[in-house]
Amino acid sequence: MRVAIYPGSFDPFTNGHCDILKRAAGLFDHIIVGVLVNPSKSCLFSPEERVEMISEAAKDILNVRVIHFNGLLVDFCHQTKACAIIRGLRAVSDYEFEMQMFSVNHQLAKDIETIFLMSSPRYSFLSSSIVKEVARYKGDISKMVTPLIEEKLKEKFYSS
Repeated sequence: MRVAIYPGSFDPFTNGHCDILKRAAGLFDHIIVGVLVNPSKSCLFSPEERVEMISEAAKDILNVRVIHFNGLLVDFCHQTKACAIIRGLRAVSDYEFEMQMFSVNHQLAKDIETIFLMSSPRYSFLSSSIVKEVARYKGDISKMVTPLIEEKLKEKFYSS
């Protein structure tokens, strides 16, 4: 069985992330969405909330499982018996960072491949940061995230 990890903080999971996930799911027997717990990064949603939201967004993709992890990505790959890492690229500006990450991961674990999938043009502008910024100021994010994630963002920003 060919397993791949689709890692990220996914704070929140966008329609662009979902597009990459769906396309990757067609390439591998099993995809694990690895929600990174990074203590140096301040996230709006807890790891458990992110896992729950992504699980709901991906419920129709049968070969996907969502779990959170911390530590080195290559260690997580070995623990889950993954042979590849899936990374999305939106623009040339993403390439430099992703190339650095690929180089580090390849240095640490030559047995793990990295697969880059280009963002669909309709999502090439989309990032979790943009979604949060638009949501914070009550802009329309309905085409950027699933209805559940839109609702969760509204709860975070407007509930007191």
